[in-house]
Amino acid sequence: MDRRLLVIVLTLVVNLIGFGIMIPLLPLYARSFGASEQVIGLVIATFSLCQLVASPALGALSDRWGRRPVLILSLVGTAVSFVMLALARSVPMLFAGRLVDGLSGGNISTARAYVADITSEEERAKAYGLIGAAFGVGFVLGPALGGALAHVSYTAPIWAAAALTLVATGLAWIWLPETVHRGTASAVPFWAGLRDAFSRRSLRPLLIVDLVYWIATAVFQGTFALVAARRFGFDVPRVGYVLAAFGVLGVIVQVRLVGPIVAALGERRVFALGLLVAAIGLGGAALAHDVRLFLVALVPYAVGSALCTPSLASLISRAAGPEEQGMVQGAASALESLGRAIGPIGGTAVLQRLGDVAAFGSGTLLLVATMALVMVGPVRRGRESSRAFGCEDKSRAS
Repeated sequence: MDRRLLVIVLTLVVNLIGFGIMIPLLPLYARSFGASEQVIGLVIATFSLCQLVASPALGALSDRWGRRPVLILSLVGTAVSFVMLALARSVPMLFAGRLVDGLSGGNISTARAYVADITSEEERAKAYGLIGAAFGVGFVLGPALGGALAHVSYTAPIWAAAALTLVATGLAWIWLPETVHRGTASAVPFWAGLRDAFSRRSLRPLLIVDLVYWIATAVFQGTFALVAARRFGFDVPRVGYVLAAFGVLGVIVQVRLVGPIVAALGERRVFALGLLVAAIGLGGAALAHDVRLFLVALVPYAVGSALCTPSLASLISRAAGPEEQGMVQGAASALESLGRAIGPIGGTAVLQRLGDVAAFGSGTLLLVATMALVMVGPVRRGRESSRAFGCEDKSRAS
């Protein structure tokens, strides 16, 4: 493995363990301050709304200044935000901590652009699978560590997340080389990159799919802890352990299966297959009121999600040139952030008003809608869009 790829993946693993600690904790931590389910959704969404503003600018700045300084800046901001959350004594302080993290949080989009810098198109899906695996490891060890430390106090996992993020900052500072010749790429301020990306026929359908997919994903992520607590009485440790177990499954799929399956079928077909499997799983979980059936139903959801994320990232990267990966990944991350904002707000609103079946059901319908966009979009938008959807990738070029 390329040493640079190894370092960026290791940096992301350490950072995402800190991020993963917050997944089972934050909804129930906010509830301990008296927040309603809809307010909890807003707390979760604040991070993503701020990233919506910051990601395009950070992606463009990484093209101009380099990936390394932007990545380090975003990691420092994340560490500061965790300290703010640990010291919070009210719901407004929770909002403030999430705001700081969101405005500085360009680490994922910058890492994706970094991977695009150091890999060929043929290697990229596999490399993005490793980034997906980094997410998986973070979502295995993070929730498990958060669940274990929650036995001590609500703030113990947050302090651990801050410490781990500082470790990731040190890894990036010491070992991560630069890949961009500073000053040679054009700086695209804030929304200009997003507008430019949407102006391209080859990117527009992909970006719409990206948005709807992440809304669906965020519905599940924003409501899972609350649904499990309401339906089965799960506390933070139980939520953490369940998410850790499914994280293990996601890692296995992304490390062992994504590369071979994409080589055989192409990114577009793998993405559509993942959406179908994930929709079946989440729909089953929506209807399962026995805890064993609930957990079994989530297995296909975890497998499908693990297939979707690297396939979609690879499709987007293939639609951009090497000199604009930061801008395009920043635009995609902005839409991901918008989806992660809409999903928790909408999901918790549905949960509060219509119940847990409707909350998971809304996520299922969005996954089905994403699959429909993937399958129908290229037919309606012609050859250029078909190329963006991977219909003419190398596996089918003959």
